[in-house]
Amino acid sequence: MSTPLLLSPSQLQQLLPSTDTKQVSILDSSWFMPNSPRRANEEFQEKRVPGAQFLDLDEVSSPHELGLKHMIPSERHFADACEAFGIEPTSHVILYDTCGVFSSPRALFMFRAFGHEKSSILDGGLPRWEAEGFPIEAKPPVRTTKSVYPTPVFDKGMIRSYDHMVSNSFTDLHSDPAVELVIDARSRGRFLGTDPEPRPGLPSGHIPHSFSLPFTAFLQTHTIPNSSAQYTTFLPLADLRNALVSHVGDHAEAVIQGKRPITTSCGSGMTAGVLWLGLKLLGVPNVALYDESWTGYASRASSKIEKAAN
Repeated sequence: MSTPLLLSPSQLQQLLPSTDTKQVSILDSSWFMPNSPRRANEEFQEKRVPGAQFLDLDEVSSPHELGLKHMIPSERHFADACEAFGIEPTSHVILYDTCGVFSSPRALFMFRAFGHEKSSILDGGLPRWEAEGFPIEAKPPVRTTKSVYPTPVFDKGMIRSYDHMVSNSFTDLHSDPAVELVIDARSRGRFLGTDPEPRPGLPSGHIPHSFSLPFTAFLQTHTIPNSSAQYTTFLPLADLRNALVSHVGDHAEAVIQGKRPITTSCGSGMTAGVLWLGLKLLGVPNVALYDESWTGYASRASSKIEKAAN
């Protein structure tokens, strides 16, 4: 039986009575933008889902010629990280973040790309878990016993390179069904070049022939009762489908049926994971992610940058 991509807090709670930490491993994969005052690891030290460990997506990554963060790690680096967390190939890994849905899909993308199919995210993350009355752990976290994790095989078809994206941008979506549809998870203003990028010196705009689909279009926001605090979860499937159609039009049906491949992008490869996961929830078979995303693309002087709406 396939492992669900999403778990609710009650579904996770049912898994927690397991005393074997190698059967269930919970990872806080929170990450914040470089201009955010929040610090993910510091917040993890203060409170977490019981038994959780902290996954630093900037640490479990590969070095990049442009200095880009959280690029997909090597196969052995991923395996070493799993061993440090006590994860085995048969472990059910549950990933969450402290926004609800923000960085946990990127972490799930990483596990699935390395063939660890027994992996899910906590839909709504730590805020929903706490809002629904489930226990919070505040004592110092305890490291688990190291495991053995064989070097996995990375699915190269799940990642797109800069050269691939440039080549694809010169092709015509309407005349060739093999051309990949590229969707951009950044805000509409950044996509159109009317709003600045959060990374100093980086121009805004978009890859030619790409489509704007802000990652927030796949999410719904919830306000915690008697509080101003909010968190996000994924939309119901029918609404996810409508969001895709409203942003890419007639291409949506071909994407859902697997007749046209699709690639997700964003600012740095993080919220592209939200779009990737939303598409997988819709059953889309051919979904890749541009790891460098806009930061890698726009950092190169040779890149063509569009600012007009498509």
